[in-house]
Amino acid sequence: QLQASGGGLVQAGGSLRLSCASSGRTFYFMGWFRQAPGKEREFVAVFNKRNMRPYYSDSVKGRFTISRDNAKNTVYLQMNSLKPEDTAVYYCAADNGLILTSMGSASAYDYWGQGTLVTVSS
Repeated sequence: QLQASGGGLVQAGGSLRLSCASSGRTFYFMGWFRQAPGKEREFVAVFNKRNMRPYYSDSVKGRFTISRDNAKNTVYLQMNSLKPEDTAVYYCAADNGLILTSMGSASAYDYWGQGTLVTVSS
C-alpha cells in the first residue's frame, strides 16, 4: 500500500527528495524512518494530518522538510545539506492510531513501504 521512491547517490551538501504514495487508503500519520548498516531503525520525520503539523528528529531538523499532498495521498521528504551520516535505507511508514508520544517509535506503525537507499558521499 505504500510505495517509496527517490533515493540515490548524492555528494555531501547535496539534496534529494523522497516520495511515499499510499494507494487505497488514507492515513493520518505518514512519515519516514531510516536504518543504517548495523544500526537500529530510527525516526526521521512524520506529518500529522490531524493537526497538519510536521515532526522531526533532532538530527535532521533544519535540513529536512516533510510535506504532504492530501489529494495524492503522498508524503514527501525534501532532504537538503545532506551529510555522509544520513546514508541509510529510508522507509516510509504510516498509521492512523498514533499518539504524540508514539510518533517517533517504529513499533507504533503498522504499515511500511519498501526501503529506498540514500547514499551520501563525502
